[in-house]
Amino acid sequence: MPKKLFHVDLNKKMDQQDHPGHNRWHPDIPAAFSVDPGESFRMECLDWTDGQVGNNDDPSDIKYANLNRVHVLSGPVHVNGVEPGDLLVVDILDIGAFPEHEWGFNGIFDKTNGGSFLVDHYPDAQKSIWDFNGVYATSRHVPGVEFTGVIHPGLIGVAPSQEMLDEWNRREKKLVEQDPDREPPFAYLPDTDQVVAGTLKGKDFDKVAKEGARTVPPRENGGNYDIKNLSRGSRVYFPVHVDGAKLSIGDLHFSQGDGEITFCGGIEMPGWVDLRVNVIKGGMDKYQIKKNPAFKPSPLLPNYNDYIVFEGISVDEFSGEQTYLNANTAYRNACLNAIEFLKTRGFTGEQAFMLLGSAPVQGTVAGIVDVPNSCCTIALPREIFKGDIMPKLDPED
Repeated sequence: MPKKLFHVDLNKKMDQQDHPGHNRWHPDIPAAFSVDPGESFRMECLDWTDGQVGNNDDPSDIKYANLNRVHVLSGPVHVNGVEPGDLLVVDILDIGAFPEHEWGFNGIFDKTNGGSFLVDHYPDAQKSIWDFNGVYATSRHVPGVEFTGVIHPGLIGVAPSQEMLDEWNRREKKLVEQDPDREPPFAYLPDTDQVVAGTLKGKDFDKVAKEGARTVPPRENGGNYDIKNLSRGSRVYFPVHVDGAKLSIGDLHFSQGDGEITFCGGIEMPGWVDLRVNVIKGGMDKYQIKKNPAFKPSPLLPNYNDYIVFEGISVDEFSGEQTYLNANTAYRNACLNAIEFLKTRGFTGEQAFMLLGSAPVQGTVAGIVDVPNSCCTIALPREIFKGDIMPKLDPED
């Protein structure tokens, strides 16, 4: 086992740990430890809400979760000799759940507190607890299914430069100003409430609290991409913006459907990750990987081959108005079509919604060139269902 370099106590919040992590992006957050290129190490992670959600049947902890707290990340890791302009190469060697915490949660966030991809259809908070049995997940809240998880970090990234951070805050503030009172908001701007910034105190802490970017969205530094096949065996190439890169990780998922459509996405869990880091000097220019990371997918994915696939096109589902090649609308319609079908197979709409966010369903942009409609699809593995869900030629059979 690689040496454990970041430890967490599941009974403590992130700011109470022996060495706290962080929940904002800022170049001034100090590294928790340093490693050399070629070194392997283990990092432990809390769940993204910092322990706000319990193993029970009451969704009120989802409804009232303090989103200013998320995501709590482990790190940063300073990689010796790495400089701006390099590529940081990160191998995900292994990842798993803690033996004492073999369960996770999925939830639909309330419209007044985060919302979801289908917020106008499912505006109220809901929760599902998923139990782990080896590689399998089942839920008392979504009965009738069992599937193999693809454990992965929903969030992994490096620190931004001050210039990059300032640009993030500028463009996101401009977006929010279009409708400052919108629920859910267009973006989560810097907020001094619930900030965790490593060991910083005093004026240094105040600066990070005032400027630090929220970890909610993906950005140029990586961050909250929520890609399910960025898992065991993946290799990620991160453009480096500060000395040492300052790599951080968290938001572990036992499993997730493409799109993480419930926002409290996938099956959220604490756990551990084994990483190895290397560097390609001058790699940003050499390989033109500059604006966003690139990665090699995991070779270890569930062996599902039999799917039922639902399509969606870019026609607004409420007004019936045509949009122009809007892939977001098309994917939303594909998800809604899948949910309506699953409701005929004994699931509630909320159960079906959480299943699409939790199981390893496949989302695809099928076509974005045939004006005016984009087409997106969502594919459900038939093998995850305990009964046959396929439509019958004779309904009496």
